[in-house]
Amino acid sequence: MFKALFDEVDSIIARDPAARHRLEVMTCYPGLHAVWLHRVAHFLWKSGLQWVARFWSMLTRLLTGIEIHPGAKIGRRVFLDHGLGIVIGETTEIGDDCTIYQGVTLGGTSLYKGVKRHPTLGKGVVISAGAKVLGGFTVGDGARVGSNAVVLKEIPPGATAVGVPARILHPDLPASDRGTDVNDKKAYFSAYGITPNVDDPVSMALKGLIDATLEQEAKIKELERIVAKLSGAPIKSNANAELKTSEGTEPKRDLDTIKQWLKE
Repeated sequence: MFKALFDEVDSIIARDPAARHRLEVMTCYPGLHAVWLHRVAHFLWKSGLQWVARFWSMLTRLLTGIEIHPGAKIGRRVFLDHGLGIVIGETTEIGDDCTIYQGVTLGGTSLYKGVKRHPTLGKGVVISAGAKVLGGFTVGDGARVGSNAVVLKEIPPGATAVGVPARILHPDLPASDRGTDVNDKKAYFSAYGITPNVDDPVSMALKGLIDATLEQEAKIKELERIVAKLSGAPIKSNANAELKTSEGTEPKRDLDTIKQWLKE
């Protein structure tokens, strides 16, 4: 029992650079208190004492600012960082080594009783501040959800999801070759679900459109040159050619500016 408690404390120290020692974590981290108190509420819920479990969870919410339904299943070494405003629904299942930041809602979209209404988080999932994960689907192992994202469908393992509604940014994050136990080895961890060197799919689509536009402009100019040559049209004066070149350069310069802005 005590080993499990200290495992959770040590996992918080491994993931939070502000945590200095065990005593500080055990006394000053409401997310840890909420998880510990929830385990008592969940035991009461499974024992058939639903009202007592609900009342205990209400007291936990008043003490920590975190609302966890006593029916929710929470794995080992789950870290509720800051914690204030987190809401976890009845049929939620949270795997080992997950990190959930403040303001997160793990909610349901169905009004039917006795069905799976809330999400299931795999192992090592990171849910960033203000994100909403709504529905009875699965968020795969090692997945990350960006701040204020609204997730309405399943996320594959290792993927990063951002936006409203959430869209997949990167399906294959680098896996740690040092193991998954945060107490024994320093595993790969991205605070607040931030994935480095990953482009937004919307900006990538815009870049593709700009590239296609420039390519089409070049082809049109080449076709105009060939048609003029075949029809025997007179060659335009240098002044007109310079004017045309100047006019054609402006939109290209604008497109290049937009493209550079998207890259940044």
